[in-house]
Amino acid sequence: MIHTTELTKKYGETTVLTIDNLEIPKGQSFGLVGNNGAGKTTFFNLLLDLIQPTTGKITSSDIQVNTSEDWKTFTGSFIDESFLIGYLTPEEYFYFVGDLRGQNKADVDAFVKQFDEIFNDEILGKKKYLRDLSKGNQKKAGIVAALIGNPEVIILDEPFANLDPTTQIRLKQMLKSLVDNKEITVLISSHDLGHITEVCERIVVLEKGNVIKDLETSEATLKELEAHFAL
Repeated sequence: MIHTTELTKKYGETTVLTIDNLEIPKGQSFGLVGNNGAGKTTFFNLLLDLIQPTTGKITSSDIQVNTSEDWKTFTGSFIDESFLIGYLTPEEYFYFVGDLRGQNKADVDAFVKQFDEIFNDEILGKKKYLRDLSKGNQKKAGIVAALIGNPEVIILDEPFANLDPTTQIRLKQMLKSLVDNKEITVLISSHDLGHITEVCERIVVLEKGNVIKDLETSEATLKELEAHFAL
């Protein structure tokens, strides 16, 4: 599904990411962990063609992401609030994204309705612009927008950050229901080792831009990760 080949990213003389070979099969729930500056967001930005690789390439369904836009039709993502359009209300933004993905307003309304518990009556119908929402509510809107149109690939950077404990639990349950669908490939980065080991069946650890662990999630994974980051 997603294949990384001889990928590097440099800024000046500094190499911030080096991944020689990484394959993420279709339907896999893939977690990416590492300390600040490890290269997690850089990898996602390369995968989404937001920045250009220095060398190498990433393909998604055999489409090289930095030479074609065809992968965008089956990919949903939320990295940060820069993905939002701040002068739109959440409803307007959802309709905008839905239109891009071939969904009419009725389709979008029906889809968004299922997230009432996550929205907690703080997002819809409030006549607020996205830029005026709290960081947590902006994240909720961005994540839900990423799911509109039933994308085959979903990419979420730090989805649990800035969310209250109740919403983190609800989001984790939602993500677990997504990854149960083996037709959907889900990529998540997170500093929350507990949540990511519960959601993802495979976890890769980045350190200074390099893959240093590639783990199949088991009952021992959380302790292994905690021991690694405690060093």
